[in-house]
Amino acid sequence: MSFEFTEEQNMLRESVKKMARERIAPRSAEIDATDEFPWDMVDLIREQGILNMAAPEEYGGSGSGIVTLCIAAEEIARASLSVSTMFMVQTIGGILVMKAGGTKEQKDWYFPQIIRDKKLGCLSVTEPEAGSDAASMKTRAKLNGNNYMVNGTKCFISLGGVADFFSLFAVTNPEEKHGGISAFMVEKDTPGFSIGKHENEMGQRGTAMTELIFEDAVVPEKNRLGPEGQGFKIVVGVFNQARVLMAVEAVGVAQSAFDYSLNYAKERICFGKPLTEFQGIQFQFADMITQIEAARGMVYRAARMIDKGREIELIPRFASMAKYLATKVAMRVTTEAVEILGGHGYTKDHPVERMMRDAKGIQIYEGPSNIQKMIIARSLFKN
Repeated sequence: MSFEFTEEQNMLRESVKKMARERIAPRSAEIDATDEFPWDMVDLIREQGILNMAAPEEYGGSGSGIVTLCIAAEEIARASLSVSTMFMVQTIGGILVMKAGGTKEQKDWYFPQIIRDKKLGCLSVTEPEAGSDAASMKTRAKLNGNNYMVNGTKCFISLGGVADFFSLFAVTNPEEKHGGISAFMVEKDTPGFSIGKHENEMGQRGTAMTELIFEDAVVPEKNRLGPEGQGFKIVVGVFNQARVLMAVEAVGVAQSAFDYSLNYAKERICFGKPLTEFQGIQFQFADMITQIEAARGMVYRAARMIDKGREIELIPRFASMAKYLATKVAMRVTTEAVEILGGHGYTKDHPVERMMRDAKGIQIYEGPSNIQKMIIARSLFKN
C-alpha cells in the first residue's frame, strides 16, 4: 500500500508545522499550568482553515478526509496535545457525528452555525458506569409528544464546559440494548440541561472536561439523528475514525518527546562526553524512532482504508491496531524521554513530563488498550 501524500497534503503539513512551532508551542506550558480553555488557539486554527476542515465544502468546510485530518492533528499534537484535542473533539463530536447521522435539513441548520457563527461541538457518550461498554449507558430519552425528555449524566466530556452543541447518545428502548440507543444533537440552552463539575485532569489540560447533567431536559424530536435505535451504529462508525485520529495524536506526542530528548542528549555532557556517544543511549534512541515510524505507518494505513472505503470489514481492526500501537509507543517514548533527561526530565522546566502525562490520556480515550485488543481479537476470530 502506498503512503505517498499529495502535493497539497505536503504543503498543509509544512504550513501547520510552522504555525504549531511559532504560535502553539509557546502557549503549551501555560495551558497546562492554568488549565484554562485556550480560546486564542481556537481562533488561531479557525483562521487558518483547520478547525472545521472536516465539514462539507458546501457549508464552507474543506470536506477533508481522515488522512488530511491526521496530517494536521499530528503536527498540532507535536506542539500541544491540549490544542490538538480541542481540534479533534470539534472534528469528531462537532462534525463527523452530524455527517454520519444527520439529514440534509439538519445539516443545513447545523453546519452554518459551526462555520459562520463559530460554534463548537463535542461528543457525549461516556457515563459514570458506562465507558468502553457504551451499550450499558443509563441516560434515558423518552418521547413525549414532539419532544424527548432526557435524564442522566455524562462524564469526562472534553469541551463540555465550552461547547454549544452536544452529540448525545441516550437509550430510547432499554429492551434492545445496542439497538435501543439513539443519537441527538443537543443545544447548550436546552431546558433541563446543565454543566456539572469540571474535571482536574492529570494531562491534556485546558480541554474544559466536565460532567453533563440532564434533568428532564427537553430535546425536540427533530434533533434526533437518524431513526430511533441507530445511535450505536452511528457512534461505532465515528469511533473507528476517532481512534485513528487519537492514534495520530499519539504519534505527534511521541515524535515531539523524541526530538526534545535527542537534542538534550546531544548537548548533555556526562563523564566527559555527550550522552549520545554512549551506546546504551544510542540504542534507546534507535528503539524509539523505530517504534514511532512503525506506529506512523500503521496510523496512515488505517486512515487510507477509511478514506478509500475499501475492506470495510477490516477497518475496525486496523483502527484499533493503530490506536493500540501508537498510544503504547507514545507512553514508552515519553517515559524514556523523561529518563534520558534524568532529574531534569522530572521537573516542569522541560516539557517531556507534560508529554508523558498527556500520552496516558490518549491511551485511555476512545477505549484503553485492552478494549482495542479485544476488538482486534474478535475481528481475527470472527466466524
